[in-house]
Amino acid sequence: MSRIIQIQNDFTAGELDPKLRARTDLQQYNSGLTTARNVTIQPQGGAKRRPGTKFIHQLDSGAANAVRMVPFEFSVNDSYMLVFTPGKMYVYKDGALVTNINSSGNNFLTVSSLTASILPEMNWIQSADTLIVVHGSLPPTKIVRGANDSSWTASTISFDFAPYFAFSISTQAGSSPFNGVSYSTLTPNAASGNVRLVANGNIFTGAASNYVNQYINVTPFGRLRIVRKVSTSTLLAFAEVPLFDTEAITPANWELETGYELTWSSTRGYPKAVTFHEGRLYFGGTATRPSTIFGSRVGDFFNFDPGEALDDAAVEATMDTGTFNAIIDMYSSTHLQIFTSGGEFYVPQGFDEPITPTNLIVKAQTHFGSKPGIRVQNLDGSTLFIQRQGKALQEFIYSDAVQAYTSAKISLLSSHLLKSPEEMAVRRSTSTDEGDRLLIVNGTDGSIACYTVLRSQQVIAPSEWTTDGEFINVGVDVNEIYVVVKRSVNGSTVYYTEIFDSTALLDSSKVGTSASSTTMDHLQAATVKIVRDGIVEPDQTVPASPFTITFATAASSTFQVGLNFTPEVKTLPVEPRLASGSLKGFKKRIFEVNAELFETQALTINGKEVSFRNFGASVLDDDVDEFTGIKTLHGILGYTFDGQITIGQTVPLKMTLLGIDYKVSAGQ
Repeated sequence: MSRIIQIQNDFTAGELDPKLRARTDLQQYNSGLTTARNVTIQPQGGAKRRPGTKFIHQLDSGAANAVRMVPFEFSVNDSYMLVFTPGKMYVYKDGALVTNINSSGNNFLTVSSLTASILPEMNWIQSADTLIVVHGSLPPTKIVRGANDSSWTASTISFDFAPYFAFSISTQAGSSPFNGVSYSTLTPNAASGNVRLVANGNIFTGAASNYVNQYINVTPFGRLRIVRKVSTSTLLAFAEVPLFDTEAITPANWELETGYELTWSSTRGYPKAVTFHEGRLYFGGTATRPSTIFGSRVGDFFNFDPGEALDDAAVEATMDTGTFNAIIDMYSSTHLQIFTSGGEFYVPQGFDEPITPTNLIVKAQTHFGSKPGIRVQNLDGSTLFIQRQGKALQEFIYSDAVQAYTSAKISLLSSHLLKSPEEMAVRRSTSTDEGDRLLIVNGTDGSIACYTVLRSQQVIAPSEWTTDGEFINVGVDVNEIYVVVKRSVNGSTVYYTEIFDSTALLDSSKVGTSASSTTMDHLQAATVKIVRDGIVEPDQTVPASPFTITFATAASSTFQVGLNFTPEVKTLPVEPRLASGSLKGFKKRIFEVNAELFETQALTINGKEVSFRNFGASVLDDDVDEFTGIKTLHGILGYTFDGQITIGQTVPLKMTLLGIDYKVSAGQ
């Protein structure tokens, strides 16, 4: 029989994959947990009860088919969360629904083109007052904020010039007939640049669309892109390959090359990805050209005219790698990054060197592939994406050592928390008390995998968030985390927009100040928790209309009413490093636990309540004081082979666990 003191100073490795239980050699084992549920890991090392959510608004029934959240930052003072359901767009600002959109009496903007089949894989980018939305089956659409919070319009983008491509080429050469007239001699007025071609007959009798963006090939050399039909005898063209001279071109020495048509159309498909990068609007991938990127003219976002191939002209490049690489997403960082179904690419640029038509190339880097529909996120210099199969979280980061991008698995030690991920968002830290949070919504069970990331301290700490229902989607408006939650209320399935709030202790809650009651019509027939002036009152069931919850004692300062969630922190099996070897084969009993706490009001250790009240006058009429220090629990019974400690709560009050040390008795 031996007695050991074991210390766990922090939890900065978060919840570890069960397959790592035997990896006691890992450094992360000493900072890891078997379970980290409904807590956030702080960069200082503690585990804190996660924030609750406040109820905002019930979405229409279309949310059952598809829902998407898009942040929209109009200015320093005006930012929004746009929530799309099939055919509708809801606008939220400062945690409240914006009503009476465009003075229509509706609390949503009708966007009929954004159907249930479009929303799951739609892609978007925002600049100033305009949100550009794309999908392979959707003509690029813009949503514009007007003069105030409730002024919004949606329309199909009208391009000044859209790119063309020869999906099928045909030529007419020599003296073959052209629109019923034999080819004629052409006389160019210039050998390069803009060339005016004049025929010695009225041979261009067709519609202008028959000629514009088609080509004329000249022998011995010369290739002219037609830009305008001037008359039935005159065309204006641009010499992509200059002519030998300005001498007349005989019928036998020129041909008309046709078959070029708009790259983006209902028959050829529309762009699937979009971003801005260094003054250009970039589109990526269509059904018929899945691996091609298109960049607009500099500063002229809706003009994709290649013109004379000057530095500010439109650009285009196709990734030909021998494997299928359909573009999934693009991201503007130090370089233009391109994420495809088969790998990760970037457009290299020299120092202070812009992308131009003459230097645009695309280089393959890694070969993992991205999952469609989940936008990539940038965090602290690395771009994060979900691998194609949805089973790994990858980071795409530039390495100065190898002068190339590398990709590593962020989720290597916590892959069990990724369960058919469907959405991802980043909430950047706003104080030293929190790290950046990466939030991934799982489609399998409606949980959220929350990663606390602080790269400077090598902190990657995952935890799992659950609720009474399922998280469906997540979005971050600057520093506010919005979620769409599927809940079962009074026998019906409903979809609520809610917002995480650091002061909330409950989910789908209503929070207020002094009051004797509150209306909970969105939780009819549900059993709710009540925290009034910091005191937990007995549970109540929300009655039928008028759905009023009356407090046992009127709230003098604050109240919260909502659904409870339970935090749980469970240590890994104890494995002290003893000179005599491992204790895995020995039964163990933890007979004393010392929990280091910060501003905590309630706690259980292995199911036993820890006392936070002292005897005194009127103590039962006051809230529980926030405790900072060490709470000790003795007399824990039972031997196990694992020797684990479970920290939790039975009431919804504040909890922050900084670390634990415990005494272990081990014997044969």
